[in-house]
Amino acid sequence: MSYHLVDCRSPNHDARPAGTAIDMLVLHYTGMRTADEALARLCDPAAKVSAHYTVDRTGRVYALVPEERRAWHAGVSFWAGRERVNDCSIGIELVNPGHEFGYVPFTDEQIGALIGLAREILARHPIPAARVLGHSDVAPARKTDPGEFFPWQRLAEAGIGIWPSPSPPSRGEVEAPKALRAGGDAEAIAQSLSRFGYGVPPQVDGPLEIVIAAFQRHFRPSCIDGVADAQCTAILASLNAR
Repeated sequence: MSYHLVDCRSPNHDARPAGTAIDMLVLHYTGMRTADEALARLCDPAAKVSAHYTVDRTGRVYALVPEERRAWHAGVSFWAGRERVNDCSIGIELVNPGHEFGYVPFTDEQIGALIGLAREILARHPIPAARVLGHSDVAPARKTDPGEFFPWQRLAEAGIGIWPSPSPPSRGEVEAPKALRAGGDAEAIAQSLSRFGYGVPPQVDGPLEIVIAAFQRHFRPSCIDGVADAQCTAILASLNAR
């Protein structure tokens, strides 16, 4: 899919650690009212934040930081044993006001441009499907973006990221949700989440429920309640089997 690329360089970047491979793609929403506000902040030296690319709601793509440089997009983060996700990742911001300013679905033009951009990035870097992630996946105690409206399944069908296969059972096809109990259930779900890549307490600053909610936001957005019900367990087992 084609897109229009605009050069909009940010000063907010530095060198990646020597020998670090780029093996992760992290998707965000801007969480600001307009694209202009978001770009101004991402290019403001005082803000000390940036991403490699920003995709606006018309599908225009802004190039902010060269891919070989470390952009400052993920902050305190963890995935699959690695802290400081910025070291090994490419970050893409999607213009959306986010939960604070009136979260809305992403546009078809925006997602189409993202798919085109992501395919090119994946052609340049050995990024496994399970390492195409949201900000909330790598920082579940702090972030909820790109949020429950983000079409992860559509991306996976386009060859970007991972989705459960075969499709997991609906909630009506599995036992009713039950509260997460201390002990065996909590330990088992924590181990499964950790196996997939999520940080779990004490790697994240908060209870296990926030990690479960982050998992749901990505893979079961119809119900984000932090409860490890049977449907969530089935989805996670499917992903770990991949």
